[in-house]
Amino acid sequence: MTIDSRQVAAGLLEAVPFARTLGFEIVEVAPEAEGGVRAVVRLPDSPAVHNHVGGPHAGAMFTLGETASGTVVMAAFGQLLDRAVPLAVRADIAYRKLAMGPVRATARLGRPAPEVIAELEAGQRPEFPVEVEIATEDGTPTGAMTVVWTLRPNR
Repeated sequence: MTIDSRQVAAGLLEAVPFARTLGFEIVEVAPEAEGGVRAVVRLPDSPAVHNHVGGPHAGAMFTLGETASGTVVMAAFGQLLDRAVPLAVRADIAYRKLAMGPVRATARLGRPAPEVIAELEAGQRPEFPVEVEIATEDGTPTGAMTVVWTLRPNR
């Protein structure tokens, strides 16, 4: 699988104005072994997204993780947009440690992309998880998230 990371980043930031509003930076989009995809999205430190203790607000962290998961989905399945719409089905997040300063969300596709595509081609509406780790810039984990996505076939 080849991925044009600049095209994925530009497309996602164009399609999702809220990600631009929060100032997200798409740092990396890359294929992984066995049909996997990884994306890293960064939230710069800004008082505009702080909570009452000076770190990133829980809502900003959730949106960061969801955006990283969406970046993975666009990288893995963007070529199918004429046939299906990617939609987040549900999400679960654990806030594990207070984050201070810039944070990064690293998302990974939880199932091989070819397996998901095969289900879509068989007439099913596949669901698949995207696992996300949220950490400070020095790599200290501060949260974990799972976003379950689907590809809804176009009618």
